[in-house]
Amino acid sequence: MERWPIGVFTSLDAGLGVRMDVVSELKIPTIHLHSPHQGARDEQRAKEFLAQCEQAGTTVTCVFCGSEGESYADIETTARTVGLVPEEFRAARAADARVTAQFARYLGCDTLGMHIGFVPQDRESETYLDLVKVTQSLLDDLAENGQKLHLETGQETADHLLEFISDVGRDNLFINFDPANMILYGTGDPIEALKKVGKYVKSVHCKDATWAEESVRGKEWGCEVPLGEGDVNMRLYLETLKEIGYDGPLTIEREIPEDREKQKADISKAITLLEQLRSEILGG
Repeated sequence: MERWPIGVFTSLDAGLGVRMDVVSELKIPTIHLHSPHQGARDEQRAKEFLAQCEQAGTTVTCVFCGSEGESYADIETTARTVGLVPEEFRAARAADARVTAQFARYLGCDTLGMHIGFVPQDRESETYLDLVKVTQSLLDDLAENGQKLHLETGQETADHLLEFISDVGRDNLFINFDPANMILYGTGDPIEALKKVGKYVKSVHCKDATWAEESVRGKEWGCEVPLGEGDVNMRLYLETLKEIGYDGPLTIEREIPEDREKQKADISKAITLLEQLRSEILGG
């Protein structure tokens, strides 16, 4: 596979990604796949989807966990409902992640992605220590199957994410870096964060956003915008990816499923931008 192949975040029956017809039409070689609904993660569904991928000439490089009851309606709701952090859902979400891991195995994919949620700040608290324990158990099961987990950035500062990874202490735990999420959640400058966590970055999203007003930053969302039109600075982002030695896919994420035509148009423009920047930065 070439260095920095283009990718796109894709959905089947759940999630905010594009559909496979867009992947096929735009000839996108790699995808991150949002996990289907729980009843649709069997081997037969995987075989059917792999046939679609083969026809489209695309490869699944990461399968993202997604569970019933998660909502990104606003930052407070996200904190209350998303990932393994909410205690009332933790055990069920960990079990659900194992189902997703099996689906990923059916797809021949060794990488799971996840928004783990807002990791508690108090590293001595009971809920934090239990989160570490549950994450370790999940990672140990993944390791037995030759799989790894990528935590998506945004909900923690780079420093706190590094603390959590250190406390978990497993060598199959890495990072999916999403620069726009750092802006959307108000958790830090994405380029500075990328430099801090660079050694753990094994997959990335290419997404753009503008900051919320400083007075409400971290309490209210920033705004997701088409790639190249926000505050990330895509050229500097890719230059920094080169600096940290990242060679994997550049996976575009554009979360506007309510307007499929604009979503497709924005992704098409993003492909053009990334191809141009890739050529200029890598040469050739």
